[in-house]
Parts: sequence; structure tokens; C-alpha cells
Amino acid sequence: MTPDDSAENDPTLDAPGARGTAHSDRPDPHASHPATPNPPGARGTARPATTHPHPTTDPSPDASGARGTARPAPTHPHPTTPTQAPTERRLHPITPLRRAWAPIAVLVGWAVHDPDQAQQQLTRLTTTTLLIGLAVLIPAASLYGFLTWWYTHYAVTDTELRIRTGLLFRRTAHIRLERVQAIDVTQPLLARIAGVAKLKLDVIGTGKKDELAFLGAAEARALRAELLARAAGLAPETAHEVGEAPARQLLRVPPGVLAVALLLTGATWGTALAALVVPTLLWLATHNLWTVLATALPLLGAAGANSAGRFVGEYDWAVAESPDGLRIDHGLLDRTHETVPPGRVQTVRIVEPLLWRRRGWVRVELDVAGSSNSVLLPVAPRETAESLVARVLPGVSVPAPASLPGPPRRAGRCRPLWWRGYGLAVTDTVFAARYGLLRRSLALVPHAKVQSVRRRQGPWQRALRLADVHVDTGADKTVTARLRDADEAAHLLDAQAERSRTGRRDAPPDRWMT
Repeated sequence: MTPDDSAENDPTLDAPGARGTAHSDRPDPHASHPATPNPPGARGTARPATTHPHPTTDPSPDASGARGTARPAPTHPHPTTPTQAPTERRLHPITPLRRAWAPIAVLVGWAVHDPDQAQQQLTRLTTTTLLIGLAVLIPAASLYGFLTWWYTHYAVTDTELRIRTGLLFRRTAHIRLERVQAIDVTQPLLARIAGVAKLKLDVIGTGKKDELAFLGAAEARALRAELLARAAGLAPETAHEVGEAPARQLLRVPPGVLAVALLLTGATWGTALAALVVPTLLWLATHNLWTVLATALPLLGAAGANSAGRFVGEYDWAVAESPDGLRIDHGLLDRTHETVPPGRVQTVRIVEPLLWRRRGWVRVELDVAGSSNSVLLPVAPRETAESLVARVLPGVSVPAPASLPGPPRRAGRCRPLWWRGYGLAVTDTVFAARYGLLRRSLALVPHAKVQSVRRRQGPWQRALRLADVHVDTGADKTVTARLRDADEAAHLLDAQAERSRTGRRDAPPDRWMT
């Protein structure tokens, strides 16, 4: 018998005071080694020494005072270090001035909502009462602004941006970086004077933008670059060192060209004409000045929003190219720094108003999934716009107007005159549909961005053997090829579904800074 075999049959006797039970209470006559008792004071049960190719327990007896069987310390091939909590940061110290206006805005809103009651209350106030009220209101507003700033923090982790707000009711927003669609930096007029900026984030599944207001202008750009770097998958320890990616300017819209383009827009002339004609007719009919003013002022405001408002918002429009997408800077009073994320543009529309056609100008609009960015270029020559579209949709060429055949002539019975503005072209990369007669628009949808395809026929269309083909995109928008021949629409439905499956399979992943 070998020593190992005898060791397996070696009984272990309990020591005095041991609480466990021995495997055997009588000695083995065939044992070649005497049993070794537990040391005095051991409370556990000693186990026989056995040989294992990969031992998992320590064969040595328990130490004095041990309550259980000794276990080996677990081994880790890669020792882990405790995760450090992210560093929380506060907003710019000027933020309390912005928040302090909230109580005052409530009083102003009440006065505007019920001016008669507000006037009666003001007439009852004496000078002393008014001064006391101001002495209480101003410190209270300042304290409110300070406390809301003090209890607002944000932190950047490896996977999310965390925003913690609230004085009485705490709210923590967890913004996953892989769901961020775009990050914009905006500077209203007063913010530009103070040297601060807002950081706005477009996130999938949210109806409005999350924002951090306000940060220092340099800090806002650095934070934007860090978030983009982390969303691109860069290591956290290097993401904050990447900095803002370099950009190369592609074009800039001259203010004079923008002003002329707005004057040649039909909406500007339509609202201006309505602001002149409608009040005049009301005056001739009623001779009531208040009725005329109540009608003329909203019309004049609409005319100003269509011309002056757009000029101020689209002033000094510049487009630059960078690794994180196309950057757009614009604004006269409120300066906005936007980014068109790569690979997330669902639809591009090339708009051509009637009065722009002689000059060869077009406007480029976008549908971006989860983002409110809708304008890529306010006005530019067609050749420049098409070259910019090729950068937004790589591999896509804009079909020529001659390659967009219209619907059959019988479509005029459904849409008299307007049917001439419809057209359709399907290439290897894009679904292109044209619509509009006075304001012509060409919508381009890459096959990889098509979510569903539908064919629709009304009763009159069935009688004329016509059908509409609807293409739904990831931006919850629909592009429609109208009044196509019924057989053509049926073939287009099946072919487009197959193109979409193939396009999504072969499309590269949508990543930042690629």
C-alpha cells in the first residue's frame, strides 16, 4: 500500500473541545501512518490529506480558534482596482443671474395675464410698501438663483453624461453617449458678451434637447469634444485630451446673397401683401381702428419673421468639414455652432423656389434621426449644393431633372396642373422623389435609411390605375412618389424593399469621428 493510499484512509480524531464529528471513531488496523489529532482548541473538523492534481483546499489543519475549514485565497489573473467616482462639476458662476429671473418672470406673467387686477393692486401700494416688497423680492430671487446653481452638477463617465439638478425634488438625468445624435454650442447675445455658452444635446427618444446652461465658452467646446471622443469609443483617459477636431471650411454664404434670396421668397411677398390688403379691406368695411390694428400687427409680425427673422438667424452661415461631421456656424445676435452627425442623415431635400430658378439658387434641408437640425444650406448655387450633398451622403449623386420621369397623363384627373411637378428616380444608392410646382423640392433617401415601404390607392386612383408609394425613414418622416402607374408602383414596392434590406446589410456603422 502506498503512502497516498493510506493517507486517504487516515482517520482524524477530534481534539478536546472540538465541535465537529470525525470521519471515523476507530483506528484503521491497516493504516501505515498514525492519525494526527487536531491541535488543542481547534473547533473545526480536520479532514484527511488527499492528493488531487489541482488541489482546491489546504490540507493543513485549522488554526487555533478557527470556526470552519480553512479556504485558500482566490486568485485573480487580472487584479481589479476600485472604480473611482466621476468628478462632479458645476456650471459657470454667472448662471445664478439667469436663474434669478424666474420669480420676477412669474410676477410679470401674472401682470400680463390679468392687467386690470395688476393695475388695481399697484394703485393700492404705497411707496413704503413697494420699497419693502422690492427689498424682499430681489434678495429672494438672488437666493433662488444661487441655490439652483449650487445644487446643479454634471459629471462625465465612461458611458454617460450625468446631470443632477433640484433643490427640493432631486432629478438625475443619465444621458447615454451612444444615443447622442448631435451636440451643439449656442451663444445668445448676452451670453456672447459674458463669454459663456449653452451646450445642447440631441438624444434618441427625447422630444427636446437636454442642455447645460451656462458654461464658459472654452469649457463648452472642450466638453463637447470630450463627449464626442467618448461616443466614438476612445479611451476615457485620453478622451479629455483629444480636444476639438480640426475643421476645414467648405463655404460661407455672403450676407448680400442671403438678403436677396429672402426678398425673392414667395412667403415674404405673400405675408407682406396680406399685411397691406387685409387691413385696408377691414377699414373700408368696419371703419374700426382697433379691428384693423388687431389684424395688421400679427400679419406684419409674420412678414418680419419670414424675412428679418430668417436673416438674423441665418446670417454669416458657414459650413466646415471635420472628422465628427459637418459643422455649421450661423447667427447675427445668437451665435449657433451645430454639427451634422455622419451617417445619421435620413433625408436630404433640395428646395428650389420659383423666383430663385433664374439665378440657379437652391436651399438644402435635412432630416436627421433624433435631431432638430433641419437646414444644411440656406442658399447656394446648385453645383455647390450638390457637392455638399455628396459629402453628407457619400456615394450618392443627385439625379438630373431630365432623369425624373413624371406620372402618366391620366394623373391630371386626380391633381389638375399640380401633377406636372411630380417625378421619381431610383438609382443604386438613393430613392429620389420630386414634388411641388412653384416651390419645387427633390427628396433624396438612401436605401439603407428606408424603414418601411407602403403602397396606397384611393377609390379614384384605383379607377385610373394609379397608386402612391410611401417610403418611411428613421426620422419619422415620409417621402412619397405620387400618382405612379399601378403596375409600376407594385414593382417599385417589391424592388425597394429588397434594396433597403441590401443597403442596411452593407451600410457601415454610424460612428462619430470615423
